Amino acid sequence: MYLVAQILTALVAVEHLYILWIEMFAWETAGKKTFDTLPKELFKSTTALAANQGLYNGFLSAGLIWSFFISDSYWMKNIRIFFLCCVILAGIYGAKTIAKKIFVVQAIPAILTLTFIILS
Repeated sequence: MYLVAQILTALVAVEHLYILWIEMFAWETAGKKTFDTLPKELFKSTTALAANQGLYNGFLSAGLIWSFFISDSYWMKNIRIFFLCCVILAGIYGAKTIAKKIFVVQAIPAILTLTFIILS
């Protein structure tokens, strides 16, 4: 269980680094493909907003990565739980306000990871 929780935590962290990259550095290219429900003409004018969102995704990733460097298992687990709950809430909000696909891509992996962390 513990190893699966470790692997899933790393995958969620990498996913949010990828989201950071899309939103901060590839908004007008990969962003258009990823967020295909948004009108194409909207991307140029929302570059700064997307970069801001990307930065927040980077913070989520950084928190999960940080947890790998915490030697106290109690605090490591609590830090992971906190950041995974943030990811889950962001996924729920994104699904409600942008596209339901965000729940599947963002919240479900975090929920699965959180489950394994709690059970380990």
